[in-house]
Amino acid sequence: MSQPITINEQTFAEVVLQSDIPVLVDFWAAWCGPCRALAPILDQIAAEQDGKLRIAKLNVDENPTIAAQYKISSIPALKVFQNGEVVREIVGAMPKPALEDKLAGII
Repeated sequence: MSQPITINEQTFAEVVLQSDIPVLVDFWAAWCGPCRALAPILDQIAAEQDGKLRIAKLNVDENPTIAAQYKISSIPALKVFQNGEVVREIVGAMPKPALEDKLAGII
């Protein structure tokens, strides 16, 4: 069973940009209530989509360079990367069915 993996500025390129499957990056921070609410939903999706979608978590406070590079201005922000490119952007916490709708066509 797959779980979200924690990434940082050192592991971002390898885990996200060089992945052979789509990667949903969760840009979050410890102080963000909606981010904490979204975490268990992402855990469920990671388990259900094992092998089809990887979920990676990037703490924006600890990794400001990547957050700035991808113009993260509000969190939670989710970006789906495919072949090193952002193919979908989702901002804000939402229930699991709404998030799955936004991921339609990717998973």
